[in-house]
Amino acid sequence: MRNRLIVAVAVVAAAIAGAGAPTVMAASEQLNDSQNLVTLAQRTQEALTLAHALADERDDVTTYIAAGRPKSKAPSEQRSARVDRQVTELRADEDASPVLLTDLDGIGAVRRAALTGNSGALETHEAYSAVITGLHGLAEDLAERLPPRAGPGAHSLAELDSAVQQSAAARGLLLAALDIPRTTRTVIDPLTGLPTTTSSSSAAGAKQRDALSAAAQQARLRSDAALADFRETAPKAAKTSYDSTVTGPDVTTADKYLARLTDQPTFSDGELDTSAKKADAALSARVELMRGAEASLYEHRTKGLELLRDDDVTALEVRIALIGALLLVAVGVSMAMARTLTRPLAVLRIGSARLAADPAAGEPVRFTGRNDEFAQVVRSVNALHAHAAGLHERLTPLEADRKHLVGQRRLMADERDRLRAELAQAASHLEQVRGTIHGTFVNLALRTLGLVERQLGVIEGLEEREQDPERLGTLFKLDHFATVMRRHSENLLVLAGHEHVQHHTGPVPLVDVVRAAVSEIERYERVRIAALPPHAHLAGYAADDLSHLLAELMENASSFSPPDLPVEVSGWLLESGEVMLSVQDEGIGMAAERMTQLNARLSAFDPDDAYDQESGEGLGLGLYVVARLAHRHGVRVQLREQKQGGTAAVVVLPKTLLSASPA
Repeated sequence: MRNRLIVAVAVVAAAIAGAGAPTVMAASEQLNDSQNLVTLAQRTQEALTLAHALADERDDVTTYIAAGRPKSKAPSEQRSARVDRQVTELRADEDASPVLLTDLDGIGAVRRAALTGNSGALETHEAYSAVITGLHGLAEDLAERLPPRAGPGAHSLAELDSAVQQSAAARGLLLAALDIPRTTRTVIDPLTGLPTTTSSSSAAGAKQRDALSAAAQQARLRSDAALADFRETAPKAAKTSYDSTVTGPDVTTADKYLARLTDQPTFSDGELDTSAKKADAALSARVELMRGAEASLYEHRTKGLELLRDDDVTALEVRIALIGALLLVAVGVSMAMARTLTRPLAVLRIGSARLAADPAAGEPVRFTGRNDEFAQVVRSVNALHAHAAGLHERLTPLEADRKHLVGQRRLMADERDRLRAELAQAASHLEQVRGTIHGTFVNLALRTLGLVERQLGVIEGLEEREQDPERLGTLFKLDHFATVMRRHSENLLVLAGHEHVQHHTGPVPLVDVVRAAVSEIERYERVRIAALPPHAHLAGYAADDLSHLLAELMENASSFSPPDLPVEVSGWLLESGEVMLSVQDEGIGMAAERMTQLNARLSAFDPDDAYDQESGEGLGLGLYVVARLAHRHGVRVQLREQKQGGTAAVVVLPKTLLSASPA
């Protein structure tokens, strides 16, 4: 009976829930769409910020190439670093589209082609602009997906971004055209006898300037057209915000420069004498004001979308609350009706509880009603009572068995305590043995180091006296092998947790530390040192440990890559003041799961962990030594997969290990 009533109530509840499910699903889908729009708006802001930074880098590189690649106008590394940092932030978005990721992957190739290739200024400008156009596609996508309830002017901000990008393009093209080298010479007028100074360019330079100025004129026209479309489609508040931001003397001066320099596809002789520095200042100020207005409008749009999302959340909560209230009312009424049917069952429940309290002495339940379901239940309870009485008679012998089992359990508990004591004693003995082994390692390693140092001294003496080139080469090999043996002996000290280094009294140049690491590996001739941060010095107390750490990474790179391919070591200075070093090989790499395990062990290394061989999740000897040395000095080490194949080991040196170069 109770089950039937429960089923009836459940059916009523399910009917109400089923009737309200469509409206809840519709509200949930609308909320999901709103949240996706908010996410897309935020991603669009990040992409446009990257596009602005990339446009500034493009203009620097274009001007640098047009000027003939002089060192004085080399592109700013800070701008490139800012672009790379923003690219990394965008790539961290797991929901980024494949098209956006492809555009981000192409930025590095465009930069390398511009700085190391033979392409001209206009070709470089077009290559950068193609990537910027791809980033602008997010603004178009956002405009297409905006619902009517988001307000008018869906495409206005996309048009404004086009105007901003084209204004920046016109600035870069004009500055590049003005920076094309010209030669100046003085000619004596045959009639007046007075000297006249003239400036001219080569035929190739003049042709390149004309192409750049024509492209600048087209960019200016596209910017004006996009700005006109923005004014036509944007709401009044957006136009007012733009007009109040993009104004002032800098904007007026920039408009004059644009009107004078882009009125014709080519420059006149008078326009060639325009100051590139002043033009850059005015045009850049105008572009920055336009970017500020665009950022403000996009921020306003994002907040509006967030308000729409909050309204959708409220609507969904209201619908759920209404359905919940209806469900509670229906269930309450159904339960009240069911209660009128369950009251006869209460009598039977009370009688059954009385019998259950004392099955041996309790009396059977008496039922004088009609022969229905209740009578059948009473007969079943009485049958259970008879069975319980029989079980009570068997309880006495079972109680004796229970006491016996309790005694056995106490014996087992005593045995368990004894085994625990033996286990603690064995652990203590194991720790003592481990300490003895570590002491043996230290003693053996120190003896070996002493012999190796003496051997190196003997070999160096032989090298100084040897004149035969062939025997001298053999001595050099012996010297190198002894150096490798010294590193292996130091590995034993690291495994034993013993610190045995010779501290330098002063700062040590980073390049000397890297070279010392190269000299300590077996295949040193395969290592190629690329660019390193100039004037970078390390603290003397950490120089030997860091050299040992780099040597182990180079040894792994040379061991797990083809013998005919080089191992490259490079480094650069981060904005945080830290120094990042990279040891790259071109081997077959490793499985992603294995790399994840190794990086987890390197980042969360515990110096109390014992060394485990390279099997399963073990680090192996080389990486174990690297992890212990990195933990000793607060150095971060991470393995990364390279796109062109192979593995890169990245080492980040904290500022505490860096030292100012000696005067």
